[in-house]
Amino acid sequence: MSADACALGPYRADLVETYWRWEQDPGLLVGYGRQQPESLEARTEGMAHQLRGDNIRFTVYDLAPGSPVPVGVTTLLPDHAVRTAEYVVMLAPEARGCGLGTRATRLTLDYAFHVTNLRMVWLKVLAPNTAGVRTYEKAGFRHAGALRSAGYWLGRSCDEVLMDALAEEFAYPSVVRTLVEGGAGSDEPAA
Repeated sequence: MSADACALGPYRADLVETYWRWEQDPGLLVGYGRQQPESLEARTEGMAHQLRGDNIRFTVYDLAPGSPVPVGVTTLLPDHAVRTAEYVVMLAPEARGCGLGTRATRLTLDYAFHVTNLRMVWLKVLAPNTAGVRTYEKAGFRHAGALRSAGYWLGRSCDEVLMDALAEEFAYPSVVRTLVEGGAGSDEPAA
């Protein structure tokens, strides 16, 4: 799936070292609230488990350079009993700040609502991560609340902001619909 020079493709075992490199970035470690790096060996072992799991994972590609360049991962952690999922995104340091996070998030929501038939997708983001909060807002997430003092940012406790996106409020052109219907209704907001 692609739109606006951004694409989602399969999560790939051959990119484990690339994913691992992104995950070691201090900005990502702080943003996720994770407190320690992971070895490449441990990450490689975890990859096999992830590929067999029920979570929905995509590699994010930047199409602007001409040929697809992997720049991140989006993940949906579904709860099939209630047709919702938690959303997680990881972008390479060099891919941040140019709108790819927003575009990848919209594509993942499109897939979540129109292929997986989820009714709601939610996320947690550390309150001081204002760039992340803005990205999620631009992609269609709304503030749903906060978990007070639930996270850490640069050594200080902080709130985790809860955000959600509902299928009936997805107001962007649906790439999934365009692919399925052959272009019919591509200018209509998805329902």
